[in-house]
Amino acid sequence: MEFKSVNKLLEHSFRENWDLPALSNYQGVTLFYRDVAQRIAKLHIAFEQCGLKKGDKVAICSRNQANWGVCFMAATTYGAVAVPILHEFKASNIHFLVNHSDAKVLFVDDIIWESISPDAMPELYVIVQINTFKFLYTREPELLDIREHLNESFGKRYPDNFGPENLDYYVDSADELAIINYTSGTSGFSKGVMIPYRALFSNIQFAHEDAEPQLRAGMNCVSMLPSAHMFGMMFEFIFEMSIGMHVHFLTRVPSPKIIMQAFSDIHPDIIIAVPLIMEKVYKSKLKPLIDRNKLIMGIPVIDQMIRKKFLTELTSSFGGQFEEVILGGAPFNPEVEKFLHRIGFHYTVGYGMTECAPIISYAHWDKVKVGSAGRVAMNMQMRVDSEDPRRIPGELQVYGPNVCLGYYKNEQATRESFTGDGWFRTGDMGIIDEDGYLFLRGRSKCMILGPSGQNIYPEELEAVINNFNYVVESLVIEDNGGLTALVYPDYRQADIDGLDRAALEKRLLEALPEINSQLPNYARIKKMEFMPEDFERTPKRSIKRYLYQRN
Repeated sequence: MEFKSVNKLLEHSFRENWDLPALSNYQGVTLFYRDVAQRIAKLHIAFEQCGLKKGDKVAICSRNQANWGVCFMAATTYGAVAVPILHEFKASNIHFLVNHSDAKVLFVDDIIWESISPDAMPELYVIVQINTFKFLYTREPELLDIREHLNESFGKRYPDNFGPENLDYYVDSADELAIINYTSGTSGFSKGVMIPYRALFSNIQFAHEDAEPQLRAGMNCVSMLPSAHMFGMMFEFIFEMSIGMHVHFLTRVPSPKIIMQAFSDIHPDIIIAVPLIMEKVYKSKLKPLIDRNKLIMGIPVIDQMIRKKFLTELTSSFGGQFEEVILGGAPFNPEVEKFLHRIGFHYTVGYGMTECAPIISYAHWDKVKVGSAGRVAMNMQMRVDSEDPRRIPGELQVYGPNVCLGYYKNEQATRESFTGDGWFRTGDMGIIDEDGYLFLRGRSKCMILGPSGQNIYPEELEAVINNFNYVVESLVIEDNGGLTALVYPDYRQADIDGLDRAALEKRLLEALPEINSQLPNYARIKKMEFMPEDFERTPKRSIKRYLYQRN
Protein backbone atom coordinates (compact mmCIF):
# COMPACT_ATOMS: atom_id res chain seq x y z
CA MET A 1 0.00 0.00 0.00
CA GLU A 2 1.50 3.32 -1.07
CA PHE A 3 0.39 5.90 1.49
CA LYS A 4 -1.13 9.16 0.27
CA SER A 5 -1.88 12.21 2.39
CA VAL A 6 -5.48 12.07 3.63
CA ASN A 7 -5.69 15.86 3.82
CA LYS A 8 -4.51 16.13 0.21
CA LEU A 9 -7.22 13.61 -0.79
CA LEU A 10 -9.76 15.95 0.79
CA GLU A 11 -8.19 18.96 -0.93
CA HIS A 12 -8.43 17.21 -4.30
CA SER A 13 -12.06 16.21 -3.62
CA PHE A 14 -13.01 19.78 -2.69
CA ARG A 15 -11.45 21.14 -5.87
CA GLU A 16 -13.09 18.56 -8.11
CA ASN A 17 -16.53 18.85 -6.50
CA TRP A 18 -16.57 22.59 -5.71
CA ASP A 19 -20.17 23.12 -6.88
CA LEU A 20 -21.67 19.87 -5.56
CA PRO A 21 -23.58 19.53 -2.26
CA ALA A 22 -21.37 18.19 0.53
CA LEU A 23 -22.99 18.31 3.96
CA SER A 24 -26.66 18.72 4.86
CA ASN A 25 -28.67 18.80 8.04
CA TYR A 26 -31.66 16.59 7.22
CA GLN A 27 -34.62 18.90 6.44
CA GLY A 28 -32.29 21.85 7.01
CA VAL A 29 -29.30 23.72 5.60
CA THR A 30 -27.06 22.31 2.83
CA LEU A 31 -23.40 23.24 2.48
CA PHE A 32 -21.74 22.81 -0.92
CA TYR A 33 -18.09 21.79 -1.10
CA ARG A 34 -17.20 25.44 -1.75
CA ASP A 35 -19.05 26.47 1.45
CA VAL A 36 -17.28 23.82 3.50
CA ALA A 37 -13.92 24.92 2.10
CA GLN A 38 -14.62 28.55 2.94
CA ARG A 39 -15.66 27.76 6.53
CA ILE A 40 -12.54 25.62 6.95
CA ALA A 41 -10.40 28.52 5.67
CA LYS A 42 -11.95 30.89 8.21
CA LEU A 43 -11.37 28.43 11.05
CA HIS A 44 -7.74 28.03 9.95
CA ILE A 45 -7.31 31.79 10.33
CA ALA A 46 -8.93 31.68 13.77
CA PHE A 47 -6.73 28.73 14.84
CA GLU A 48 -3.64 30.57 13.68
CA GLN A 49 -4.55 33.81 15.47
CA CYS A 50 -5.40 31.90 18.68
CA GLY A 51 -1.89 30.42 18.67
CA LEU A 52 -2.85 26.85 17.82
CA LYS A 53 0.21 24.85 16.69
CA LYS A 54 0.51 21.81 14.45
CA GLY A 55 -0.17 18.73 16.56
CA ASP A 56 -2.32 20.58 19.12
CA LYS A 57 -5.65 18.97 19.98
CA VAL A 58 -9.09 20.22 18.86
CA ALA A 59 -12.07 18.64 20.66
CA ILE A 60 -15.57 18.49 19.12
CA CYS A 61 -18.61 17.69 21.25
CA SER A 62 -22.03 18.10 19.66
CA ARG A 63 -24.86 16.26 17.99
CA ASN A 64 -24.38 15.13 14.39
CA GLN A 65 -24.64 18.12 12.06
CA ALA A 66 -22.99 19.71 9.03
CA ASN A 67 -20.73 21.96 11.10
CA TRP A 68 -19.46 18.92 13.01
CA GLY A 69 -17.95 17.80 9.70
CA VAL A 70 -16.58 21.29 9.01
CA CYS A 71 -14.86 21.48 12.41
CA PHE A 72 -13.40 17.99 12.14
CA MET A 73 -11.88 18.65 8.72
CA ALA A 74 -10.73 22.14 9.78
CA ALA A 75 -8.69 20.50 12.55
CA THR A 76 -6.99 17.81 10.45
CA THR A 77 -6.36 19.99 7.39
CA TYR A 78 -4.71 22.56 9.67
CA GLY A 79 -2.38 19.92 11.10
CA ALA A 80 -4.13 19.64 14.46
CA VAL A 81 -5.36 16.41 16.06
CA ALA A 82 -9.14 15.94 16.14
CA VAL A 83 -10.68 14.72 19.40
CA PRO A 84 -14.35 13.74 18.83
CA ILE A 85 -16.30 13.47 22.10
CA LEU A 86 -19.77 11.95 22.32
CA HIS A 87 -22.38 14.52 23.21
CA GLU A 88 -24.22 11.97 25.39
CA PHE A 89 -21.40 12.06 27.94
CA LYS A 90 -22.05 13.82 31.24
CA ALA A 91 -20.32 17.13 31.95
CA SER A 92 -17.77 15.49 34.28
CA ASN A 93 -16.80 13.03 31.51
CA ILE A 94 -16.44 15.86 28.98
CA HIS A 95 -14.23 17.82 31.38
CA PHE A 96 -12.07 14.75 31.95
CA LEU A 97 -11.68 13.91 28.26
CA VAL A 98 -10.91 17.50 27.24
CA ASN A 99 -8.23 17.67 29.93
CA HIS A 100 -6.87 14.19 29.30
CA SER A 101 -6.52 14.87 25.57
CA ASP A 102 -4.73 18.20 26.21
CA ALA A 103 -7.25 19.95 23.93
CA LYS A 104 -6.70 23.67 23.27
CA VAL A 105 -9.96 24.29 21.37
CA LEU A 106 -13.42 22.88 22.11
CA PHE A 107 -16.41 23.10 19.75
CA VAL A 108 -19.80 22.59 21.45
CA ASP A 109 -23.49 23.01 20.77
CA ASP A 110 -25.80 24.93 23.12
CA ILE A 111 -26.91 21.89 25.14
CA ILE A 112 -23.30 20.96 25.95
CA TRP A 113 -22.36 24.56 26.72
CA GLU A 114 -25.14 24.82 29.30
CA SER A 115 -23.80 21.82 31.22
CA ILE A 116 -20.02 22.34 31.20
CA SER A 117 -17.72 24.63 33.19
CA PRO A 118 -14.75 26.35 31.49
CA ASP A 119 -13.02 26.55 34.87
CA ALA A 120 -12.88 22.75 34.93
CA MET A 121 -10.83 22.78 31.67
CA PRO A 122 -8.01 25.24 32.42
CA GLU A 123 -5.80 24.42 29.41
CA LEU A 124 -8.39 25.46 26.80
CA TYR A 125 -7.65 28.56 24.74
CA VAL A 126 -11.21 28.90 23.46
CA ILE A 127 -14.67 27.29 23.49
CA VAL A 128 -16.59 27.79 20.23
CA GLN A 129 -20.34 27.52 19.53
CA ILE A 130 -20.42 25.00 16.70
CA ASN A 131 -23.47 26.39 14.87
CA THR A 132 -22.28 30.00 14.65
CA PHE A 133 -18.54 29.75 15.45
CA LYS A 134 -19.17 32.37 18.14
CA PHE A 135 -16.51 32.34 20.88
CA LEU A 136 -18.31 31.36 24.09
CA TYR A 137 -15.20 31.48 26.26
CA THR A 138 -11.59 32.59 25.81
CA ARG A 139 -8.71 32.23 28.23
CA GLU A 140 -7.43 35.67 27.25
CA PRO A 141 -9.92 38.57 26.70
CA GLU A 142 -8.10 39.76 23.56
CA LEU A 143 -8.91 36.47 21.82
CA LEU A 144 -12.53 37.63 21.54
CA ASP A 145 -11.41 40.15 18.91
CA ILE A 146 -10.37 37.29 16.62
CA ARG A 147 -13.97 36.18 16.09
CA GLU A 148 -15.29 39.73 15.77
CA HIS A 149 -12.85 40.50 12.96
CA LEU A 150 -12.76 37.03 11.33
CA ASN A 151 -14.60 38.06 8.15
CA GLU A 152 -12.29 41.04 7.82
CA SER A 153 -9.22 38.81 8.29
CA PHE A 154 -10.59 36.38 5.70
CA GLY A 155 -11.07 39.25 3.18
CA LYS A 156 -7.49 40.41 3.70
CA ARG A 157 -6.15 36.86 3.31
CA TYR A 158 -8.10 36.30 0.07
CA PRO A 159 -8.62 39.76 -1.52
CA ASP A 160 -9.45 38.31 -4.97
CA ASN A 161 -12.22 36.02 -3.71
CA PHE A 162 -11.77 32.48 -2.40
CA GLY A 163 -11.60 29.68 -4.99
CA PRO A 164 -10.38 26.11 -5.36
CA GLU A 165 -6.92 27.39 -6.30
CA ASN A 166 -6.53 28.75 -2.75
CA LEU A 167 -6.70 25.32 -1.11
CA ASP A 168 -3.41 24.14 0.34
CA TYR A 169 -4.00 21.69 3.17
CA TYR A 170 -1.52 20.28 5.65
CA VAL A 171 0.42 17.29 4.29
CA ASP A 172 0.12 14.45 6.80
CA SER A 173 2.45 11.45 7.08
CA ALA A 174 1.62 7.77 7.58
CA ASP A 175 2.40 7.29 11.28
CA GLU A 176 1.36 10.78 12.31
CA LEU A 177 -1.45 11.07 14.88
CA ALA A 178 -4.73 12.15 13.26
CA ILE A 179 -7.45 11.42 15.83
CA ILE A 180 -7.76 10.58 19.50
CA ASN A 181 -11.02 8.63 19.73
CA TYR A 182 -12.34 7.88 23.19
CA THR A 183 -14.48 4.78 23.53
CA SER A 184 -16.04 3.33 26.66
CA GLY A 185 -16.35 -0.17 25.19
CA THR A 186 -18.46 -2.90 26.78
CA SER A 187 -15.98 -4.09 29.40
CA GLY A 188 -14.19 -1.07 30.85
CA PHE A 189 -13.70 2.65 30.95
CA SER A 190 -12.74 5.12 28.24
CA LYS A 191 -9.32 4.92 26.65
CA GLY A 192 -8.03 7.39 24.07
CA VAL A 193 -7.34 5.37 20.91
CA MET A 194 -4.57 7.03 18.87
CA ILE A 195 -5.54 6.74 15.20
CA PRO A 196 -2.72 7.49 12.72
CA TYR A 197 -3.26 8.84 9.20
CA ARG A 198 -2.22 5.50 7.65
CA ALA A 199 -5.27 3.91 9.31
CA LEU A 200 -7.58 6.55 7.82
CA PHE A 201 -6.01 6.18 4.38
CA SER A 202 -6.18 2.37 4.47
CA ASN A 203 -9.89 2.46 5.40
CA ILE A 204 -10.60 4.99 2.62
CA GLN A 205 -8.71 2.81 0.14
CA PHE A 206 -10.63 -0.29 1.30
CA ALA A 207 -13.99 1.44 0.81
CA HIS A 208 -13.05 2.99 -2.54
CA GLU A 209 -11.30 0.03 -4.19
CA ASP A 210 -12.80 -3.03 -2.53
CA ALA A 211 -16.08 -2.57 -0.65
CA GLU A 212 -17.95 0.12 -2.59
CA PRO A 213 -16.14 0.95 -5.87
CA GLN A 214 -19.46 1.91 -7.48
CA LEU A 215 -19.84 4.98 -5.24
CA ARG A 216 -18.89 8.30 -6.81
CA ALA A 217 -19.28 12.06 -6.50
CA GLY A 218 -22.83 13.35 -6.15
CA MET A 219 -24.23 10.18 -4.57
CA ASN A 220 -26.03 10.25 -1.21
CA CYS A 221 -25.40 8.86 2.26
CA VAL A 222 -27.45 9.25 5.45
CA SER A 223 -25.33 9.74 8.57
CA MET A 224 -27.29 8.27 11.48
CA LEU A 225 -24.54 6.73 13.64
CA PRO A 226 -22.68 8.99 16.10
CA SER A 227 -20.04 10.92 14.15
CA ALA A 228 -17.82 10.79 17.23
CA HIS A 229 -17.72 6.99 16.91
CA MET A 230 -15.23 5.51 14.45
CA PHE A 231 -17.73 3.39 12.45
CA GLY A 232 -19.95 6.36 11.58
CA MET A 233 -17.06 8.81 11.33
CA MET A 234 -15.20 6.75 8.75
CA PHE A 235 -17.94 5.25 6.58
CA GLU A 236 -20.69 7.87 6.86
CA PHE A 237 -18.41 10.90 6.61
CA ILE A 238 -14.64 10.76 5.95
CA PHE A 239 -14.79 8.32 3.04
CA GLU A 240 -17.72 10.15 1.46
CA MET A 241 -15.93 13.50 1.68
CA SER A 242 -12.86 12.00 0.00
CA ILE A 243 -14.85 11.11 -3.15
CA GLY A 244 -17.33 14.01 -3.36
CA MET A 245 -20.49 12.40 -2.00
CA HIS A 246 -23.36 14.22 -0.26
CA VAL A 247 -23.72 13.40 3.45
CA HIS A 248 -27.09 14.03 5.10
CA PHE A 249 -26.81 14.25 8.91
CA LEU A 250 -29.80 13.19 10.98
CA THR A 251 -29.67 15.97 13.55
CA ARG A 252 -32.12 14.31 15.96
CA VAL A 253 -32.36 10.97 17.78
CA PRO A 254 -32.39 8.35 14.98
CA SER A 255 -35.60 6.49 15.79
CA PRO A 256 -36.73 3.86 13.23
CA LYS A 257 -39.53 6.19 12.12
CA ILE A 258 -37.18 9.13 11.43
CA ILE A 259 -34.61 6.87 9.77
CA MET A 260 -37.17 5.33 7.41
CA GLN A 261 -38.55 8.76 6.53
CA ALA A 262 -35.03 9.98 5.73
CA PHE A 263 -34.36 6.93 3.55
CA SER A 264 -37.61 7.59 1.70
CA ASP A 265 -36.71 11.25 1.11
CA ILE A 266 -33.00 10.86 0.30
CA HIS A 267 -32.75 7.41 -1.39
CA PRO A 268 -29.19 6.75 -0.11
CA ASP A 269 -26.73 4.89 -2.35
CA ILE A 270 -25.11 3.14 0.62
CA ILE A 271 -26.45 2.46 4.12
CA ILE A 272 -24.28 2.01 7.21
CA ALA A 273 -26.15 0.78 10.30
CA VAL A 274 -25.95 -1.19 13.52
CA PRO A 275 -27.87 -4.52 13.70
CA LEU A 276 -30.33 -3.13 16.26
CA ILE A 277 -31.95 -0.94 13.59
CA MET A 278 -32.48 -3.90 11.26
CA GLU A 279 -33.74 -6.06 14.13
CA LYS A 280 -36.33 -3.42 15.10
CA VAL A 281 -37.59 -3.23 11.52
CA TYR A 282 -37.79 -7.03 11.37
CA LYS A 283 -39.67 -7.36 14.66
CA SER A 284 -42.11 -4.51 14.07
CA LYS A 285 -42.83 -4.91 10.34
CA LEU A 286 -41.88 -8.36 9.13
CA LYS A 287 -42.19 -10.92 11.94
CA PRO A 288 -45.97 -10.44 12.39
CA LEU A 289 -46.43 -11.08 8.65
CA ILE A 290 -44.15 -14.12 8.78
CA ASP A 291 -46.10 -15.57 11.73
CA ARG A 292 -49.41 -15.05 9.91
CA ASN A 293 -48.16 -16.74 6.73
CA LYS A 294 -46.23 -19.64 8.30
CA LEU A 295 -48.55 -22.36 7.03
CA ILE A 296 -48.54 -21.33 3.38
CA MET A 297 -44.84 -20.37 3.27
CA GLY A 298 -44.00 -24.06 3.00
CA ILE A 299 -45.73 -24.32 -0.40
CA PRO A 300 -42.94 -23.71 -3.00
CA VAL A 301 -44.70 -21.37 -5.45
CA ILE A 302 -46.45 -19.34 -2.74
CA ASP A 303 -43.29 -19.27 -0.62
CA GLN A 304 -41.36 -17.78 -3.54
CA MET A 305 -44.05 -15.13 -4.10
CA ILE A 306 -44.12 -14.16 -0.42
CA ARG A 307 -40.32 -13.93 -0.24
CA LYS A 308 -40.29 -11.67 -3.29
CA LYS A 309 -42.95 -9.45 -1.70
CA PHE A 310 -40.92 -9.21 1.53
CA LEU A 311 -37.78 -8.30 -0.45
CA THR A 312 -39.57 -5.62 -2.47
CA GLU A 313 -41.15 -4.01 0.59
CA LEU A 314 -37.98 -4.12 2.71
CA THR A 315 -35.81 -2.74 -0.10
CA SER A 316 -38.32 0.04 -0.71
CA SER A 317 -38.44 0.97 2.98
CA PHE A 318 -34.66 1.55 2.91
CA GLY A 319 -34.96 3.97 -0.02
CA GLY A 320 -34.76 1.45 -2.87
CA GLN A 321 -31.49 2.75 -4.34
CA PHE A 322 -28.74 1.34 -2.09
CA GLU A 323 -26.07 -1.11 -3.17
CA GLU A 324 -26.11 -2.83 0.23
CA VAL A 325 -26.78 -2.29 3.93
CA ILE A 326 -23.53 -2.72 5.86
CA LEU A 327 -24.12 -3.78 9.46
CA GLY A 328 -21.48 -3.66 12.18
CA GLY A 329 -20.68 -2.60 15.72
CA ALA A 330 -22.55 -5.41 17.50
CA PRO A 331 -23.60 -9.07 17.02
CA PHE A 332 -26.45 -9.68 14.58
CA ASN A 333 -29.48 -11.73 15.61
CA PRO A 334 -29.16 -15.10 13.77
CA GLU A 335 -32.90 -15.43 13.08
CA VAL A 336 -33.05 -12.01 11.45
CA GLU A 337 -29.92 -12.68 9.40
CA LYS A 338 -31.19 -16.04 8.13
CA PHE A 339 -34.43 -14.41 7.04
CA LEU A 340 -32.66 -11.58 5.18
CA HIS A 341 -30.41 -14.10 3.45
CA ARG A 342 -33.38 -16.27 2.51
CA ILE A 343 -35.26 -13.44 0.78
CA GLY A 344 -32.09 -12.16 -0.96
CA PHE A 345 -31.87 -8.79 0.80
CA HIS A 346 -28.67 -6.84 0.02
CA TYR A 347 -27.04 -6.84 3.45
CA THR A 348 -23.62 -7.69 4.81
CA VAL A 349 -22.12 -7.93 8.28
CA GLY A 350 -18.67 -6.45 8.77
CA TYR A 351 -16.40 -6.49 11.80
CA GLY A 352 -14.16 -3.81 13.17
CA MET A 353 -13.23 -1.80 16.20
CA THR A 354 -12.16 1.72 17.05
CA GLU A 355 -8.56 0.55 17.30
CA CYS A 356 -8.59 -0.33 13.58
CA ALA A 357 -10.34 2.85 12.41
CA PRO A 358 -12.48 0.61 12.22
CA ILE A 359 -12.47 -2.13 9.55
CA ILE A 360 -11.05 -5.62 10.10
CA SER A 361 -13.25 -7.91 8.00
CA TYR A 362 -15.99 -7.62 5.38
CA ALA A 363 -17.64 -9.44 2.46
CA HIS A 364 -19.86 -7.92 -0.24
CA TRP A 365 -23.57 -8.80 0.08
CA ASP A 366 -23.42 -11.41 -2.70
CA LYS A 367 -20.48 -13.19 -1.03
CA VAL A 368 -21.95 -13.34 2.48
CA LYS A 369 -21.77 -16.52 4.59
CA VAL A 370 -24.61 -16.55 7.09
CA GLY A 371 -23.30 -16.11 10.63
CA SER A 372 -19.91 -14.80 9.56
CA ALA A 373 -18.36 -11.34 9.68
CA GLY A 374 -16.74 -11.64 6.25
CA ARG A 375 -13.10 -12.08 5.31
CA VAL A 376 -10.06 -10.05 6.28
CA ALA A 377 -10.17 -6.55 4.79
CA MET A 378 -7.76 -5.11 2.25
CA ASN A 379 -4.28 -4.32 3.66
CA MET A 380 -4.94 -6.34 6.84
CA GLN A 381 -3.98 -9.73 8.26
CA MET A 382 -5.80 -11.67 10.96
CA ARG A 383 -5.15 -14.86 12.91
CA VAL A 384 -6.76 -16.87 15.71
CA ASP A 385 -4.73 -17.73 18.79
CA SER A 386 -5.86 -21.35 18.99
CA GLU A 387 -4.41 -24.82 18.51
CA ASP A 388 -7.09 -25.41 15.85
CA PRO A 389 -8.21 -21.99 14.47
CA ARG A 390 -10.88 -23.56 12.23
CA ARG A 391 -12.69 -25.38 15.04
CA ILE A 392 -11.57 -24.15 18.46
CA PRO A 393 -12.27 -20.47 19.21
CA GLY A 394 -9.32 -18.34 20.22
CA GLU A 395 -8.56 -14.66 20.50
CA LEU A 396 -8.61 -12.85 17.17
CA GLN A 397 -5.41 -10.91 16.52
CA VAL A 398 -4.81 -8.47 13.66
CA TYR A 399 -1.89 -6.77 11.92
CA GLY A 400 -1.69 -4.03 9.32
CA PRO A 401 -1.92 -0.28 8.63
CA ASN A 402 -5.42 0.01 10.13
CA VAL A 403 -4.09 -0.74 13.62
CA CYS A 404 -3.83 2.18 16.04
CA LEU A 405 -0.67 3.54 17.64
CA GLY A 406 -1.92 2.60 21.10
CA TYR A 407 -3.72 4.47 23.86
CA TYR A 408 -3.05 8.12 24.66
CA LYS A 409 -1.04 8.52 27.88
CA ASN A 410 -1.64 4.88 28.81
CA GLU A 411 1.51 2.86 28.14
CA GLN A 412 0.36 -0.12 30.19
CA ALA A 413 -2.86 -0.56 28.19
CA THR A 414 -0.86 -0.16 24.98
CA ARG A 415 1.64 -2.85 26.00
CA GLU A 416 -1.12 -5.25 27.05
CA SER A 417 -2.93 -4.81 23.71
CA PHE A 418 -0.08 -6.07 21.51
CA THR A 419 1.57 -9.48 21.29
CA GLY A 420 5.33 -9.90 21.43
CA ASP A 421 5.48 -10.02 17.61
CA GLY A 422 3.43 -6.84 17.17
CA TRP A 423 -0.10 -8.13 16.49
CA PHE A 424 -3.05 -6.29 18.04
CA ARG A 425 -5.11 -8.33 20.49
CA THR A 426 -8.78 -7.62 19.79
CA GLY A 427 -10.18 -9.36 22.88
CA ASP A 428 -12.76 -11.04 20.62
CA MET A 429 -13.02 -14.80 20.29
CA GLY A 430 -13.66 -16.59 17.02
CA ILE A 431 -12.69 -19.09 14.35
CA ILE A 432 -11.66 -18.64 10.69
CA ASP A 433 -13.03 -21.31 8.33
CA GLU A 434 -11.32 -22.93 5.34
CA ASP A 435 -12.54 -20.14 3.04
CA GLY A 436 -11.16 -17.40 5.27
CA TYR A 437 -14.52 -16.31 6.75
CA LEU A 438 -14.48 -15.07 10.33
CA PHE A 439 -17.07 -16.42 12.77
CA LEU A 440 -17.08 -14.50 16.05
CA ARG A 441 -17.93 -16.28 19.29
CA GLY A 442 -17.97 -13.35 21.70
CA ARG A 443 -15.70 -11.17 23.80
CA SER A 444 -12.97 -13.06 25.61
CA LYS A 445 -13.66 -10.89 28.67
CA CYS A 446 -17.37 -11.82 28.54
CA MET A 447 -16.77 -15.57 28.32
CA ILE A 448 -18.20 -17.55 31.24
CA LEU A 449 -16.57 -20.78 32.40
CA GLY A 450 -19.13 -23.60 32.61
CA PRO A 451 -19.45 -26.12 35.49
CA SER A 452 -17.05 -28.56 33.87
CA GLY A 453 -14.77 -26.00 32.25
CA GLN A 454 -16.89 -25.39 29.15
CA ASN A 455 -16.58 -22.02 27.43
CA ILE A 456 -19.96 -20.27 27.46
CA TYR A 457 -20.36 -17.25 25.20
CA PRO A 458 -23.33 -15.25 26.55
CA GLU A 459 -23.96 -13.61 23.16
CA GLU A 460 -24.98 -17.01 21.74
CA LEU A 461 -27.49 -17.57 24.56
CA GLU A 462 -28.86 -14.04 24.23
CA ALA A 463 -29.50 -14.59 20.52
CA VAL A 464 -31.88 -17.44 21.44
CA ILE A 465 -33.68 -15.40 24.11
CA ASN A 466 -34.02 -12.35 21.86
CA ASN A 467 -35.95 -14.39 19.28
CA PHE A 468 -38.91 -14.75 21.62
CA ASN A 469 -41.88 -12.42 21.27
CA TYR A 470 -41.88 -9.36 23.54
CA VAL A 471 -38.12 -9.50 24.21
CA VAL A 472 -36.38 -6.27 23.21
CA GLU A 473 -32.94 -7.24 24.50
CA SER A 474 -31.33 -9.61 27.01
CA LEU A 475 -28.09 -10.03 28.90
CA VAL A 476 -26.84 -13.32 30.34
CA ILE A 477 -24.64 -13.08 33.43
CA GLU A 478 -22.99 -15.47 35.86
CA ASP A 479 -24.91 -15.42 39.14
CA ASN A 480 -23.88 -17.53 42.16
CA GLY A 481 -22.58 -20.35 40.00
CA GLY A 482 -25.54 -20.35 37.61
CA LEU A 483 -26.73 -18.27 34.66
CA THR A 484 -29.29 -15.49 34.98
CA ALA A 485 -30.95 -13.79 32.02
CA LEU A 486 -31.66 -10.09 32.48
CA VAL A 487 -34.48 -9.29 30.06
CA TYR A 488 -35.81 -5.94 28.90
CA PRO A 489 -39.37 -6.75 27.73
CA ASP A 490 -41.37 -4.85 25.14
CA TYR A 491 -43.89 -3.48 27.63
CA ARG A 492 -45.27 -1.01 25.09
CA GLN A 493 -46.13 -3.64 22.47
CA ALA A 494 -47.56 -5.93 25.15
CA ASP A 495 -49.84 -3.13 26.33
CA ILE A 496 -51.06 -2.60 22.76
CA ASP A 497 -51.77 -6.34 22.58
CA GLY A 498 -53.76 -6.27 25.83
CA LEU A 499 -51.12 -7.76 28.15
CA ASP A 500 -50.39 -5.94 31.40
CA ARG A 501 -46.93 -6.03 32.99
CA ALA A 502 -47.65 -9.01 35.25
CA ALA A 503 -49.14 -11.08 32.43
CA LEU A 504 -46.24 -10.29 30.13
CA GLU A 505 -43.61 -11.26 32.70
CA LYS A 506 -45.51 -14.47 33.48
CA ARG A 507 -45.56 -15.38 29.77
CA LEU A 508 -41.81 -14.81 29.43
CA LEU A 509 -41.06 -16.85 32.57
CA GLU A 510 -43.14 -19.68 31.14
CA ALA A 511 -40.99 -19.56 28.01
CA LEU A 512 -37.84 -20.45 30.00
CA PRO A 513 -38.13 -24.25 29.43
CA GLU A 514 -38.47 -23.66 25.69
CA ILE A 515 -35.45 -21.34 25.72
CA ASN A 516 -33.39 -23.93 27.62
CA SER A 517 -34.43 -26.68 25.21
CA GLN A 518 -32.43 -24.81 22.54
CA LEU A 519 -29.30 -24.52 24.71
CA PRO A 520 -26.63 -27.05 25.75
CA ASN A 521 -27.19 -28.56 29.22
CA TYR A 522 -24.17 -26.73 30.66
CA ALA A 523 -25.46 -23.36 29.38
CA ARG A 524 -29.06 -23.47 30.57
CA ILE A 525 -30.63 -20.40 32.15
CA LYS A 526 -31.57 -20.87 35.82
CA LYS A 527 -33.33 -17.58 36.41
CA MET A 528 -34.91 -14.72 34.48
CA GLU A 529 -35.12 -11.17 35.81
CA PHE A 530 -36.82 -8.18 34.18
CA MET A 531 -35.34 -4.75 33.56
CA PRO A 532 -37.73 -1.79 34.02
CA GLU A 533 -35.89 0.15 31.30
CA ASP A 534 -33.36 -0.42 28.54
CA PHE A 535 -29.76 -1.35 29.35
CA GLU A 536 -27.08 1.33 29.42
CA ARG A 537 -25.27 1.25 26.10
CA THR A 538 -22.08 2.32 24.36
CA PRO A 539 -22.18 4.66 21.33
CA LYS A 540 -22.43 1.69 18.96
CA ARG A 541 -25.45 0.43 20.94
CA SER A 542 -23.68 -2.47 22.64
CA ILE A 543 -24.73 -3.10 26.25
CA LYS A 544 -22.22 -1.92 28.86
CA ARG A 545 -21.85 -5.45 30.23
CA TYR A 546 -19.48 -4.53 33.04
CA LEU A 547 -22.26 -2.55 34.76
CA TYR A 548 -24.40 -5.68 35.25
CA GLN A 549 -21.89 -8.29 36.43
CA ARG A 550 -22.43 -9.84 39.87
CA ASN A 551 -19.48 -12.19 40.37
